[in-house]
Amino acid sequence: MPKKIAVAILNWNGKALLERFLGKVVKDSAELGQVYLVDNASSDDSINYSQSEHPEVKIIALDDNYGYAGGYNRALAQLEEEIVVLLNSDIETTAQWLEPIAQAFESHPRLGALQPKILDLKDRTKFEYAGASGGYIDKLGYPFCRGRVFDSLETDEGQYDDFQNCFWATGACLVVRKTAFAEVKGLYEVLFAHMEEIDLCWKMQIQGWEVAVEPASTVYHLGGATLDAASPRKTFLNFRNNLIILFLNLPHFEAMRIIFSRLILDGIAGLRFLSQGKIAFIWAILKAHFAFYGLFQKLYAERLKRSQKPFSAMTGRYPKSLLWSYFAQKKQKFSNFF
Repeated sequence: MPKKIAVAILNWNGKALLERFLGKVVKDSAELGQVYLVDNASSDDSINYSQSEHPEVKIIALDDNYGYAGGYNRALAQLEEEIVVLLNSDIETTAQWLEPIAQAFESHPRLGALQPKILDLKDRTKFEYAGASGGYIDKLGYPFCRGRVFDSLETDEGQYDDFQNCFWATGACLVVRKTAFAEVKGLYEVLFAHMEEIDLCWKMQIQGWEVAVEPASTVYHLGGATLDAASPRKTFLNFRNNLIILFLNLPHFEAMRIIFSRLILDGIAGLRFLSQGKIAFIWAILKAHFAFYGLFQKLYAERLKRSQKPFSAMTGRYPKSLLWSYFAQKKQKFSNFF
């Protein structure tokens, strides 16, 4: 019998989501998992609700809102289980969802991070934006997924149901081996939220760990429950954090070349927002770049603590430009790329 898996749900003022999803997580995880509520100093009644309605859930109450990265770093430091699921509070699990996950970690001793197949709770026939069936990245650092390229979501017809190594696993339902998590010093807290899971998986790959997707396990993601996809704040974090992870994980000259290219491409993205009248999003991109420059000293110190490897050495990298393939060549399905 596999050892218990920790299922850690990060929460901040999310009582409504707990009322909707927590009971099913507890039921579906009962055989292999111990569910934890990791609370980022909520001011609502989240903890009382969990204790009252689901006393089997263990509480890790933090003293402040540390975001995704900081919250989970502090939580994992308190957990004894070797395999930990970092589960969004807006995920609907399925029966026996933990069994394929446990088997994958038993079968692959160098597996550091894993995700299940993520489908859209609002349209259960389609892949969900945040992760789909495994994360990939192109030569300029643009992330995409098996089943999702930019905003194009494919219908799940079983076309991506094979276990496969990939570049990154989604933070919406990220399963990590604590040994690997600790070896790479966990999630980088400067990122706070968004792309921190890509950075974590990148660090793991550099250190020789594998990252994979196991579609034999399936969950459904509501999406946008904590920060709406159309939020300028999300745009800011995505643009800033993408520059940060490129700088931290690539060799110097490769990082500088790609970041320079991204400055131009981000400017083009700003012009696109301008044509749509989305002024707040233009400002979000500008703030993202200035924030990146302002963090240079801190980022450089972090970079010195890490190892770097070229993109060509990584699993799950698309060696061409995703932008060109998608917009110019009209390739809108993952199967068109590999």
